Amino acid sequence: MQITGTLKVKKEEQVVNDRFKKREFVITDNSSQYPQHILFQLTQDKCSLLEGIREGDVLTVHFNLRGREWTSPQGEVKYFNTLEAWRIERSPGKGNNSYSQEVPEQFSDIPAPSKDDLPF
Repeated sequence: MQITGTLKVKKEEQVVNDRFKKREFVITDNSSQYPQHILFQLTQDKCSLLEGIREGDVLTVHFNLRGREWTSPQGEVKYFNTLEAWRIERSPGKGNNSYSQEVPEQFSDIPAPSKDDLPF
């Protein structure tokens, strides 16, 4: 699955134990009438996918939906869902560094060459 949105929150990496680390982030999906703030999780070597990405950048997040069952010591069964991101791509839009193809102002008054100006 994938979704595109704006990076709202970028949390620090958390080392849970010597064999497991995770990093959470939130993107805002504005594709409907009400913005949705969606929490994702990166694990292990995928935690580095957020390096160089800033809050406000527009991202496309590829993720898997994970669900698990947990039984409390009192015997109560609970269910949890996780959106586990495995790929992040920057998308063109607000917050990204984009380069323009506009002609610099100091060169804008130079006329474009005409067909008669060509040497052949």
